[in-house]
Amino acid sequence: MACSFRYHKLGTGFNPNTLDKQKERQKGLPKQVFEADEMPDSSSYQDDQDDLKRRSMSIDDTPRGSWACSIFDLKNSLPDALLPHLLDRAPNEEIDRHNEDQRKANRHRELFALHPALDEEEPVERHCVPEVPKEHFGQRLLVKCLSLKFEIEIEPIFASLALYDVKEKKKISENFFFDLNSEQTKAMLRPHIQTAAISTLARSAIFSITYPSQDVFLVIKLEKVLQQGDIGECAEPYMVFKESDAAKNKEKLEKLRGQSEQFCQRLGRYRMPFAWTAIHLMNIVNSAGSLERDTELEMSLSERKGSWSERRNSSIMGRRSLERTTSGDESCSLTGFRPATLTITNFFKQEGDRLSDEDLYKFLADMRRPSSVLRRLRPITAQLKLDISPAPENPHYCLTPDLLQVKPYPDSRVRPTREILEFPARDVYVPNTIYRNLLYVNPQSLNFANRQGSARNITVKVQFMNGEDPSNAMPVIFGKSSCADFYKEAYTAVVYHNRSPDFHDEIKIKLPASLSDHHHILFTFYHVSCQQKQNTPLETPVGYTWIPMLQNGRLRTGHFCLPVSLEKPPQSYSVLSPDVPLPGMKWVDNHRGVFNVEVVAVSTIHTQDQYLDKFFALVHALDEHMFPVRIGDMRIMENNLETELKSSIAALNSSQLEPIVRFLHLLLDKLVLLVVRPPVIAGQIVNLGQACFEVMASIVNRLHKYLDTNQDMHGRNSLLSSYIHYVFRLPSTDPNSPSPDTNSSLTGPGGLGGSVHYATMARSAVRPASLNLNRSRSLSNSNPDISGTPTSPDDEVRSIIGSKLFHEELALQWVVSSGSVREGALQQAWFFFELMVKSIIHHLYFTDRLESPRKNRFPERFMDDITALVSTIAGDIVSRFQKDLELVERLNMSLAFFLNDLLSVMDRGFVFSLIRAYWKQVSTKLYALQNPTLESLRLDFLRIVCSHEHYVTLNLPCSLLTPPASPSPSVSSATSQSSGFSTHVQDQKIANMFELSVPFREQHYLAGLVLSELSVILDPDNEGMFGLHKKVVSVVHNLLSSHDSDPRYADPEVKARVAMLYLPLISIVMEALPQLHDFTESHNQWGRPGGPQGAAVGTSGEETEGEGNSMISQTVAMAIAGTSTASPMSRPSSFLLNSQASRQHGSFSAESSRSLLICLLWVLKNADELVLQKWFTDLSVSQLNRLLDLLYLCVSCFEYKGKKAFERMNSLTFKKSKDMKAKLEEAILGSIGARQEMVRRSRGQLERSPSGSAFGSQENLRWRKDMTHWRQNSEKMDKTRAELEHEALIDGNLATEANLIILDTLEIIVQTASVTESKESILGGVLKVLLHSMACNQSALYLQHCFATQRALVSKFPELLFEEETEQCADLCLRLLRSCSSSISTIRSHASASLYLLMRQNFEIGNNFARVKMQVTMSLSSLVGTSQNFNEEFLRRSLKTILTYAEEDLELRETTFPDQVQDLVFNLHMILSDTVKMKEHQEDPEMLIDLMYRIAKGYQTSPDLRLTWLQNMAGKHSERNNHAEAAQCLVHSAALVAEYLSMLEDRKYLPVGCVTFQNISSNVLEESAVSDDVVSPDEEGICSGKYFTEIGLVGLLEQAAASFSMAGMYEAVNEVYKVLIPIHEANRDAKKLATIHGKLQEAFGKIVHQSTGWERMFGTYFRVGFYGTKFGDLDEQEFVYKEPAITKLAEISHRLEGFYGERFGEDQVEVIKDSNPVDKCKLDPNKAFIQITYVEPYFDTYEMKDRITYFDKNYNLRRFVYCTPFTLDGRAHGDLHEQFKRKTILTTSHAFPYIKTRINIIHKEEIISTPIEVAIEDMQKKTQELAFATHQDPADAKMLQMVLQGSVGTTVNQGPLEVAQVFLSEIPSDPKLYRHHNKLRLCFKDFTKRCEDALRKNKSLIGPDQKEYQRELERNYHRLKEALQPLINRKIPQLYKPVLQVNSHRDSFSRMSLRKLDI
Repeated sequence: MACSFRYHKLGTGFNPNTLDKQKERQKGLPKQVFEADEMPDSSSYQDDQDDLKRRSMSIDDTPRGSWACSIFDLKNSLPDALLPHLLDRAPNEEIDRHNEDQRKANRHRELFALHPALDEEEPVERHCVPEVPKEHFGQRLLVKCLSLKFEIEIEPIFASLALYDVKEKKKISENFFFDLNSEQTKAMLRPHIQTAAISTLARSAIFSITYPSQDVFLVIKLEKVLQQGDIGECAEPYMVFKESDAAKNKEKLEKLRGQSEQFCQRLGRYRMPFAWTAIHLMNIVNSAGSLERDTELEMSLSERKGSWSERRNSSIMGRRSLERTTSGDESCSLTGFRPATLTITNFFKQEGDRLSDEDLYKFLADMRRPSSVLRRLRPITAQLKLDISPAPENPHYCLTPDLLQVKPYPDSRVRPTREILEFPARDVYVPNTIYRNLLYVNPQSLNFANRQGSARNITVKVQFMNGEDPSNAMPVIFGKSSCADFYKEAYTAVVYHNRSPDFHDEIKIKLPASLSDHHHILFTFYHVSCQQKQNTPLETPVGYTWIPMLQNGRLRTGHFCLPVSLEKPPQSYSVLSPDVPLPGMKWVDNHRGVFNVEVVAVSTIHTQDQYLDKFFALVHALDEHMFPVRIGDMRIMENNLETELKSSIAALNSSQLEPIVRFLHLLLDKLVLLVVRPPVIAGQIVNLGQACFEVMASIVNRLHKYLDTNQDMHGRNSLLSSYIHYVFRLPSTDPNSPSPDTNSSLTGPGGLGGSVHYATMARSAVRPASLNLNRSRSLSNSNPDISGTPTSPDDEVRSIIGSKLFHEELALQWVVSSGSVREGALQQAWFFFELMVKSIIHHLYFTDRLESPRKNRFPERFMDDITALVSTIAGDIVSRFQKDLELVERLNMSLAFFLNDLLSVMDRGFVFSLIRAYWKQVSTKLYALQNPTLESLRLDFLRIVCSHEHYVTLNLPCSLLTPPASPSPSVSSATSQSSGFSTHVQDQKIANMFELSVPFREQHYLAGLVLSELSVILDPDNEGMFGLHKKVVSVVHNLLSSHDSDPRYADPEVKARVAMLYLPLISIVMEALPQLHDFTESHNQWGRPGGPQGAAVGTSGEETEGEGNSMISQTVAMAIAGTSTASPMSRPSSFLLNSQASRQHGSFSAESSRSLLICLLWVLKNADELVLQKWFTDLSVSQLNRLLDLLYLCVSCFEYKGKKAFERMNSLTFKKSKDMKAKLEEAILGSIGARQEMVRRSRGQLERSPSGSAFGSQENLRWRKDMTHWRQNSEKMDKTRAELEHEALIDGNLATEANLIILDTLEIIVQTASVTESKESILGGVLKVLLHSMACNQSALYLQHCFATQRALVSKFPELLFEEETEQCADLCLRLLRSCSSSISTIRSHASASLYLLMRQNFEIGNNFARVKMQVTMSLSSLVGTSQNFNEEFLRRSLKTILTYAEEDLELRETTFPDQVQDLVFNLHMILSDTVKMKEHQEDPEMLIDLMYRIAKGYQTSPDLRLTWLQNMAGKHSERNNHAEAAQCLVHSAALVAEYLSMLEDRKYLPVGCVTFQNISSNVLEESAVSDDVVSPDEEGICSGKYFTEIGLVGLLEQAAASFSMAGMYEAVNEVYKVLIPIHEANRDAKKLATIHGKLQEAFGKIVHQSTGWERMFGTYFRVGFYGTKFGDLDEQEFVYKEPAITKLAEISHRLEGFYGERFGEDQVEVIKDSNPVDKCKLDPNKAFIQITYVEPYFDTYEMKDRITYFDKNYNLRRFVYCTPFTLDGRAHGDLHEQFKRKTILTTSHAFPYIKTRINIIHKEEIISTPIEVAIEDMQKKTQELAFATHQDPADAKMLQMVLQGSVGTTVNQGPLEVAQVFLSEIPSDPKLYRHHNKLRLCFKDFTKRCEDALRKNKSLIGPDQKEYQRELERNYHRLKEALQPLINRKIPQLYKPVLQVNSHRDSFSRMSLRKLDI
């Protein structure tokens, strides 16, 4: 046996790829370095950049980094390490070989260790080892009794605890007796107490509750020593005295104590009931759950409230991982609550007439009511302290109910904890595994009312007798507390003066193992005299009765109502029952029953079931040859034994289920024995095979039906599977052989290792006596309590005439069975199959045939039976799967497991023929009826069969593909190791190995089946099978994963052999390619950490979607990189060609695709390279391309996600699919009972969707998992840091390994391709995969190999890159540059080497490397543009490295190459320095745009790049909704294009260059190409972009028009179209012209509707000045900012303050609140100051002639104005006569709107107004407001009233009146002011006139309710007018004299105005 199962653990069924196993395999993984992880978070990144930010700059002024400085920077930076021998010329083969050695070194051996197992609940093939049969426990509760204290302490008090279930009206535990008396109190009883055994001193007990419920109470009863007086009298002192008054009542207490001592001396052996209380257990558990640990719960009556919801318990026996089985109702779980300390303060005194259990249940039920009767009783106050807590797993010092010590029991002197036996409220179904034989005697009541004589204080003495002499009393009665372990008698408690007492005692007896007819329980009734009288004995016997223990050989238990005899019973009474009227005896009450007693047995010896008893008795009689047999009242003679035996076997069905389960092991053993060794009765062999088979089938089905909770996922009942596993063994056929079951063989190395499935034997070596089969009722005197080595039933040597082999008999009976028996056997086929297999193995082991050749092991007959059996069962599966799916699923799996087992013991060819028979039947059916359910069944079957540990060997991996002689020659498992892998592959037709050809399938039978299933199910035309994708993929995944971790196949050559079994997988996956999940689409789902991945060129023309916040749109990035999005890739991939065609079949889920691809990679990794190469050579180009597409997909699929992604996923809750939700609802709303659903699921069935097909979701989810998906979340949610690290580590290693496998395969393809004719397209494909892999997140390790391969590829096929795949060249430059800026130095050094060689190879082809030069430059700008976290420091080092290579390159030293390289590098470096700054200002939109502006300016000489940057700017503006600016960028772009177009081709209708665009914006002229270094557009690669064409120009203009329109600048739209129209006219494009005119009409329409201009707000302007060195280049710069319309000063102030505050620290930034000129000397040099002022556009009077409309006033603005009030003494505001005003006029460098939103101020002038001029302006403004409000249409009364109130209201401070009084009251002394005085006077005149108009207008608007208000206004107006009258009318006479020297006055006026110019 050992040899047969040496590798058992390696089969997939027993080698689950569990997490722990994975963890083990993942140990010692190297940490892969990924740039994505190295990159700091953006936050920390910011900090590093802070110092850089401090040096921000004003853009327009600083010159672009000069050459000199740039070169200086470069010369001083350090290069990375150079690669040795890079520049040596070595033959390609050598380079390849070197690369390969490097690649193959230190690779991870096991690919699957890096891939998490599929997310399956339980794989079908997993057989869980059943639990070891063990003693049953419910949920366990530890109760510790700490102290009991009364108000007075005068006597010992004894306590007992027990559990009661009110609802079931049942006592559910035995009593636990304890006493907490002090030593001195115990001493009062000295004469009566022997030394106390340690077991009786226990103060803590463990209760077990199988069915916890809200109805369980813990009842505490107290007793005291019997004394004179009824209970009430005795309890009185306890209620009256208070502890606090002890001193006061000292004498009374002394007296009481004295009395007690007397009673103890005299009556110490008797007890009386005293008091009781109860605790509602669930209350404690629940409240303890919610309170803190060790809560003190005060229990007094008032708190016992509340009704509890009833929750029924459904489980018969749940399982926990305790040593013993436990169970319970989830709603009342006792497992998790916090330990609680209870203090019970109230006890109720016992009522003497209410001692029965019935009364107790009434009290308990009443306790739960709010108005409890008990509450009205006077309580006995006391303090009992208890600790209640969940019992620990393995408590120390524990004694069983039989007083045996439970390990660990370190020291037997320590006070123990008692385990308290449970009397479960309902049946518990657990087989007996220990010896227990206890009897509980519960006297209940006695009625002596009709007995003459004095019998009042009655006690019952109970004894267990084994004879009639008084000395025959056995010491088997357990003691209570503080006494001996065992006694010969027990006394019940006495109820004082009661002739008909109730009892509440429980007497526990240890039954002897074998009982005789003389054993009986004797009851003696005594009257106890409490008063000490002369000549009165202490006790007087007043009656006798007894119960014989056996009746007809069966134990007597139950309720008895016994008559009581007045005299001692006569001789030999014990054999009879007291019910028999013995002659001459006197009975109480005429022999009526007066004594009620209940006897309960808890025994693993006595079945207490008549049918079982009869069966066991008959079998025993056969064993012992004892006839006749007495059973009940029958005597059975030998001649009618046969019929009796058969009927007793059949009658087993009538037996109760509980005893059947308890004695299950014994019962099945006996049945097996009867089958194997048919009894000889009266000289005839009686065949009981059929009878036993039938009863077995029915018992197994009963168990299955009623105990359906304890089944595993295959529907195997755990009781039965553990029987087969641990208990079943063949009775040995040779009676003389030693029993196989003795210790030595069990534990010895060659011993019986258990069973087929399980190489471990978990049964304890010594089986307890109760299972000792034939001794179970022997009458021998050996005491089975002392268990020794059990002897087997075969020890008695007897002649065996016929003995059969159990498996043969079983197979025979099964084949011949029919009807219900056959149905029963089918229902539980697994049981019979497993029995058969275990029997076969035992048989082979005991007969030493394990080494014999398999062909000769079994007789023909048996083989035929098996064949017939398999065939009929396969028939059942096929014919019944639509009707009884559940049965068929079980049957199918059982059959598969059976065949799997047979592969280990029978000839494999034979087993294969069985598999083929099954396959044929299923295939035939499937052919007729495409049913996925059946297909799914077949998959399960296949998966289980293939989980065999010798699966690989069974497939003959080494033989050649020639049809074998037999279907499959048997390879003995012992030699499998050596024979497995010796022969070599001959050069056979290679294609056969890669296709599911006939030779392949004959040779590799099982693998052939697996792959055929895969290809059938993946076939896109096979619509119905769609839902099985995941399932079939997981079969393959599972197999490969197990091979991978199998130590037998660790050697690479061996693994290559294993991989050969799966070569066809490659072509199957290639076929399925269109259906696979497209991982490339979700390229950005992982929120990539920047990098050009976003800019990855899509697989086709579609571009991948970039990140929202990248700076350059993807289109642009591609334009920069020189690939145009419009042109498709040079090689359309097959991936997208047929994507539409095949996708409708529905594609795989990502998970299944991933699994399938990892299987593919495994095969590619482990297959023999030569074989692969040969096959690749045979493939057509399109097939190879398809393979390349597959690899491309693999790259995306296994891309590293990055630590951050794991953290992100960890924080997201996992969202389940929609159908999950539907299922959940379905379950909740009850359309399927969740219970059946759960059971059904737990057996792994397919979904049943409402449509009735077997499919719900396509992934065939298991339901349980989803039903509990919230639990899953919480598990998934919080992974520790370490777990996340570990996940990322594994993911990194997987990504690296997967990509290296892909790289290996690419290398093989390149070798293949170099010899084929159409290598171009293949090499292009290889390059595409390579580039794609560079674009993904890769580890440094992979990248260095990848670059090595890329260098080799370019050196082998240089023209490939520079001539054919030019776009790939551009892409490659981008990838290389990206890697040159990596933070990891190895990546940088390899990338720089690749880039250098690329330039060099390009140069060698044509003496210049313009192409690479251009593409690198473009790549750089695209890279800097798109990448968020791009580090220029690293790129600088790479540039230096490239420079170093150029300097060291001896071969090319003489050419121009080094100089060209140097030029390129310096140019790159300069672009870099600028673009770097951009990155610093990522967060600062203005600064960012400034930078982009400046970079664009720097590219003035390369129009392509300038255009790109202008477009970048346009994109940025559009993002921020600055449409006007975006439009300007587009106009500039168009102007730029126009310039170059006019150079290229002179067409009249095209714009002449930027001059044409002047009307749109005055700024456009800067695009003119006039400088000396303009490139001529004819050079290669210049102006080649798609925009430098007529169409491009049109496109730009149309975009510009659209943006203007969005900005509401419709007038500009017109200007743009003026340029466009001539082009379209020239092209006679009427359609376009129609559209344009339509748009123009719209635009002008909008202008008409929005004439006032209020509807379109164009922008608000602010002057912003920066002061402080912190700002770097911005220091002392002033700008005008254009903000969105209606921006308040507070808003921009808040924005800038917040922004810079975040940057420099909030306390470092201050906003200057006023607009006065800033004196820098007065500012704190360590702070940054910002001054913000609102400015308005400023127009000179002459300008106003042209700027008529609102648009005119808001477009092309260059001058702005703001005013600052001041007084001469420095205050801002003063009295009217000292209030001056400064007007500041600013001029900007460009006109708004421009291509940026802030423009430098280049000029400033100030105008100062004197106080009177200020007053004039104010009055003019007021007057205008009045006029406006008056003539507004429609009229606005509110507005009008507001203005009026401000003008004529009396209270207005500094109002018009005050102004007039200050300036007009007297004529100024200074004649220069005359003119002003006059002007103001005229203003007032106008003002009063306007007020009057306004009042008149208001009068016409108001309603009657405002009449009073109007009057008030008019009064005020008249008052004002009167006051002003004299002032207005006084003219200055001088002004009205005709004066000649007018001129001089004019001059003085202009001088007065203090114009101060600031230039």
